[in-house]
Amino acid sequence: MINATQKNKASKGTVGIESFREKLRLRLPRVIDAHSRYISTGLQDTPENRKRVQVKAWEIEEDIATGHLDLSLEKYKIQNHLTVVQAIKPKLGLSLAQLWELYVEYKAKSVSTSTLKNTYKAVGSHIQKLPSQSLENALEIRDYLVSKLKAETARKYLINIAACCDWAVEYGHISTNPFLGMAKKIKVIPKQVEDIKPFTKQERDAIIAAFETDTHYSYYTSYVKFLFLTGCRTSEAIGLQWGYISPDCKKITFAEAYVRGTRKETKTGKPRVFPCNSQLQEFLKSIKPEKCDPEQLVFPSPEGKEIDDHNFLNRAWKGYKNRHGNQVDGVVTRLVKQGLVSEYRPQYNTRHTFITMALEASVSVVQVSKWVGNTPEVIMKHYAGTIRQIQVPEF
Repeated sequence: MINATQKNKASKGTVGIESFREKLRLRLPRVIDAHSRYISTGLQDTPENRKRVQVKAWEIEEDIATGHLDLSLEKYKIQNHLTVVQAIKPKLGLSLAQLWELYVEYKAKSVSTSTLKNTYKAVGSHIQKLPSQSLENALEIRDYLVSKLKAETARKYLINIAACCDWAVEYGHISTNPFLGMAKKIKVIPKQVEDIKPFTKQERDAIIAAFETDTHYSYYTSYVKFLFLTGCRTSEAIGLQWGYISPDCKKITFAEAYVRGTRKETKTGKPRVFPCNSQLQEFLKSIKPEKCDPEQLVFPSPEGKEIDDHNFLNRAWKGYKNRHGNQVDGVVTRLVKQGLVSEYRPQYNTRHTFITMALEASVSVVQVSKWVGNTPEVIMKHYAGTIRQIQVPEF
């Protein structure tokens, strides 16, 4: 309860309604000795919500006038939408790395594991390498990133750093954001249309055959063959389970993808059905286990888990340098040296190969787009120039 002096003074004041960051909050008179002068409603600043908040303001004023104000302010919440704004003590002198650590801890509650690892932790590792961690040296930090990274990457990192500082301002860790607007000033050259370089049918068959006979990587033959026969995305093949393939192997439903330790929706967010031709049906039947668990992976790694696509690409497909610094060729790199493949192309070009072959076989753009999960516009933009057998029809 408030004392008599407070009561007399409070009667001269009113409870104000303010718009803060586009949300409504209540402001108590200065004479009230509560733990906070503000009550955040969480409601958008709209005429309807202002009427709703006004009713609560009158209730508080009545309690002040009668000496029944609840100093904990818990009484004045609106259906759990109102929360008391606690006073946050600014943490002075925090470095950018320290702010980023707090920011990542906050974001970890709302982002996926893959985003946390591939975006936030990646930016954090670069922040650790900066020549200065002081926010007073924001320009120096920007110049360093621009000089060490590609313009597009530097811009992306500055966008993330600015978002971190926006959050820090909101939570009272710093007073201003010194990186505000910096990213927009970095000129990024627009991406050119991707250079689509499909494998020829002969090259495709040579790659599959080479995997079949390879001493170290023959285990991956089925995985490689499936990529060529369906044109699906790598993440879709890695995450595919037998439950998504019909019992007669006549159709596959691509509904999930496996990306960096996380099972998620496909890139488009929509499942799609892929009809299997006789070649693909026979292939799937040949590798299907007798006792098939619907959640069992179709293409597990040798350890029985999801295939690590980066490890596969940089060892089995391309090759790597061993601990002695010697180059160990992957299957495709070796075929290039043997003249059986014209030039090296990454594993994702299996998708380009399927799409191109389908178009060359006179399958409509609309149909191909449904099979592979792209829009017809994307198919035309990226693949129209790769078709080798285009003839003018007779009218």
